[in-house]
Amino acid sequence: MTAGRSLARCKPIHGIAVDQGSGLGALLRAARGAAADAQDLFTFKRIVAATLSRRATTLLVDSHFGRALLPAIQPPCRPMLAYEADVYRITNEDRITVLPENLMVSDYPALGVETLKFFLYYAPNDPAEVNGRKQDLVRQIGRECREAGVTFLFEPIIYDRAIPDGASAAFARAKPGLVERATRTFADPVFGIDILKVELPVNLDHVAGIGRPTLTQAEAEAAFIHAAAAAGNVPLLYLSAGVSFARFEEGLRMARRAGVDPAGFMCGRAIWSDAVGIFGADGPAAAERWMEDEGLRRLDRLAEALA
Repeated sequence: MTAGRSLARCKPIHGIAVDQGSGLGALLRAARGAAADAQDLFTFKRIVAATLSRRATTLLVDSHFGRALLPAIQPPCRPMLAYEADVYRITNEDRITVLPENLMVSDYPALGVETLKFFLYYAPNDPAEVNGRKQDLVRQIGRECREAGVTFLFEPIIYDRAIPDGASAAFARAKPGLVERATRTFADPVFGIDILKVELPVNLDHVAGIGRPTLTQAEAEAAFIHAAAAAGNVPLLYLSAGVSFARFEEGLRMARRAGVDPAGFMCGRAIWSDAVGIFGADGPAAAERWMEDEGLRRLDRLAEALA
C-alpha cells in the first residue's frame, strides 16, 4: 500500500476544503470594497490553510494557488490538490469540468501530494451520451491516478434538468434517489476511485422537525442508509456543499443516528464563510483570529458529530 492509498483507509477523515476559485474571489472583492487587493484570494486561502490544518487531517487546495499554498499546511495534516481549472468553470450546458492547464496527474508525487480530488456535476437522468462522456473522463483520471500512485477522490454533485430549482420540495423528494444512483455508479471499480466525496442525501430544510415536512425523519434516515450502502467498499466522505454550518452539523448527526459510519467529512464554506465578512471589514489579521477561534471550534464540533 502506498502512502497515498493509506488516506482511503484512514478514519476518521476531518477535511477542510478551500479550493473555491472565482466565486470566492468575487465574495472577497465585495466584502473588501475599495480596499480590495489582487492578493486577497490567496491571502484568505493561506489563512484557512495555516490555521485549520492544525487540527484537520487533510486540507484541499485548488490547482491555481495550490503549489504556493502547500507550505502553509501544517503537518501531519495531509495536503489534497484539486484537479480542476476552477470549480465554477464548466465547458457548456452539459456541465463538464474543465481540467487545469498548469497541472497533470503525474505532477502530484513530486509536489508531495498524495490525493487528487476531481469534481463533476452529474445527473443520473441525463442522456446516456452525456453521462458516457462524463464517465469516460472519470475513468481516464482514475487510470492516470493508478499509474502515478495517487489516491483518487471523486466528488459528484448531483442535479436534474427536469427540476432546476435545487431548493424546491420536488428536488428534495428526488435528491435521495439521485445521490444513491450517482454513488452506486461511481463505486464501480472500473473508475478506480479510492474515496467518494458525496453530498448529504437529503435537504434538511425539507425534513420534518428541522424544516418543511417534505420528508419524515424516518424517510431522511433511510435515505442516508441507502445512499451509503450504494458506495459498497469505497470509503465515503460527506461534503458540506454550501449548506450552513448548523445544517451540516445536523446532517452528520443524522447520518450517525441512522447507523451510517462514514470515513469522515470534507467541509469548506460551512466552516469558514463567516470569516469572509470579517476579512472584508476588519482585515486579514482579524479573519485569522476568527479562524483560530471559531473556525477551529467548528471543526471540532463536526468531528464530535461523527464520533
